[in-house]
Amino acid sequence: MAKVSVIIPSRNEKFLPQTVKEVLTKSRGDLDLFVTLDGYWPDPPLPEDPRLHLIHKGKAQGMRPGINSAVSLSRSEFLLKLDGHCMLDEGFDLKLAAECDQDWVVIPRRHRLDADAWKIDDEGRLPIDYHYLSYPFERDEVTCGLHGAEWRERAKARKDILLDDEMSSQGSCWFMRRAHWDRVVGPLDVANYGTFVQEFQEIGCKTWLSGGRVKVNKKTWYAHLHKGTKHGRGYTISRNDHARGVEFTKRFWMLDGGFPHRKHALRWLIERFAPVPTWPKDLDEAFAKAREVYRD
Repeated sequence: MAKVSVIIPSRNEKFLPQTVKEVLTKSRGDLDLFVTLDGYWPDPPLPEDPRLHLIHKGKAQGMRPGINSAVSLSRSEFLLKLDGHCMLDEGFDLKLAAECDQDWVVIPRRHRLDADAWKIDDEGRLPIDYHYLSYPFERDEVTCGLHGAEWRERAKARKDILLDDEMSSQGSCWFMRRAHWDRVVGPLDVANYGTFVQEFQEIGCKTWLSGGRVKVNKKTWYAHLHKGTKHGRGYTISRNDHARGVEFTKRFWMLDGGFPHRKHALRWLIERFAPVPTWPKDLDEAFAKAREVYRD
């Protein structure tokens, strides 16, 4: 049976004990769990379990370094990254491993979590199955450019497809073979993206544009807490760090920056999923604007 390493980067996570319990009790295969404690100790302490390995950072370093540290210690065939405020499906590990090709990144179906009651709370809404990469120069865009925005129209149109192509994602949970991480994805780039933002834009674009695929698997699920103002993040992110990561993301991918095993330009990905919300019909104009904005 293939082994899965679950990676949880955490910093001041109120619901980390519940999330750790979910991983340890809902898994059904050979599994280990690496939790990076980014400059803090959880209170109450995490449960003792031989599968649980703690990586304590004396000083907070950020999410990307936390993920990289945990992956470097893993020796499993598969990796699953999970936020520290999530509920899981029974047997999530076996269900994801059963359908994950060599160059895939797989995302389970995402539900909304009511963490106080520890239950799914979709409020009559569809699960969150699809995301698109938003156009970086959209004037009315709510979120930053090349962000993984929820794609509700695609979710409705393709609701009966249980294993489907996914253009991008939110980043709170992803699954891949360790070999794909080693060959294409990792380690996550801290120098250019910074310590926190645009995690899945790096992972998803590297995967698609190297010839791999990002998939949503609706045969299993996780439920994720959107912290919002009620729970808060629990820490601050440097504005400069955030802005630097956003600007690097837009510049690098719109100008088709190089990375090992690249086979496609970003335009190929936009055309593959077209029409993509927020993107103009004239892609010549869209990419010409990028060259103008980022003219050296």
